[in-house]
Amino acid sequence: MSASSDAGSVQPELLVPPVPTPTPRVNGPGRASQFLAWIGVVPFFTFALLFLILPTGFLMVGAFQDPQGHFTLGNFRDLLQPTVLDAYWISFKVSAASAFGGALIGSLLAWAAVQGKLPGWIRPTLMTFSGVASNFAGVPLAFAFICTLGRVGLVTVLLKKYLGFNLYSTGFSVLSFSGLTLTYLYFQIPLMVLIVTPALDGLKREWREACDCLGGTAFQYWRHVALPVLWPSVLGATLLLFANSFGAVATAYALTGSSLNIVTILLYAQIRGDVMHNQNLGYALALGMVLVTGLSNGGYIWLRSRAERGRR
Repeated sequence: MSASSDAGSVQPELLVPPVPTPTPRVNGPGRASQFLAWIGVVPFFTFALLFLILPTGFLMVGAFQDPQGHFTLGNFRDLLQPTVLDAYWISFKVSAASAFGGALIGSLLAWAAVQGKLPGWIRPTLMTFSGVASNFAGVPLAFAFICTLGRVGLVTVLLKKYLGFNLYSTGFSVLSFSGLTLTYLYFQIPLMVLIVTPALDGLKREWREACDCLGGTAFQYWRHVALPVLWPSVLGATLLLFANSFGAVATAYALTGSSLNIVTILLYAQIRGDVMHNQNLGYALALGMVLVTGLSNGGYIWLRSRAERGRR
């Protein structure tokens, strides 16, 4: 028989499907490893219970009680006092100003580090500084700004000595609304950089190349492609900055004392003060702050999830 006829013939045994080789079964983690995994998260749940859940529940109970422990709604009626409403309004303005200022400047800095054609060492340096500065607050930050922008601070003295410009003649004071807002910006801007940088990294290069191939300009790319993708992240980060500054107490108290009537200082006076001591009213003030910051954080979580879906 020729070679061609041998090649064209079909061997019967080739029609029999091969017997599949059983794959070895990979056993899941045993009970011991699962137990160890749960042991690893016990500190987190303990911390959340002791410093978040239980204090919040204690505030909620105390806000509906009088000093004798009886149920009352008088604490919430006291929240409508002009002093309390003014404190909430000033806190809202300081938080909004520092949040919008931090979001704008932080977004521009992050864009320059990620999308700008800057030297390679700029981005790691900026990220390292942002990681440190976003956690620099409280008494050290207040002391630093007093030494820098106080009446005899370094910058104030240098401006007056070499430029003949008296900063305090313009009405500025580090103990005022503008001074507290400027102080908050020190940690708000780095926090915005840390939050927005991953969102800017999520902008795919193919999107810009497709826009260029279709004849689009840089303005059209940012207007129709980049900003619709980025705005949930930017807006969510702005809400997070608002909540971050609305709940800040150590920096404001160390910087302004009682000269600026914001809700955190008023709360401290109600809880620990000797003259304005009303502990249950302080609980109601704290519960109102929890609601404001909770709504802000909830909006941030929702917008972040929306941004992640948009990038996918």
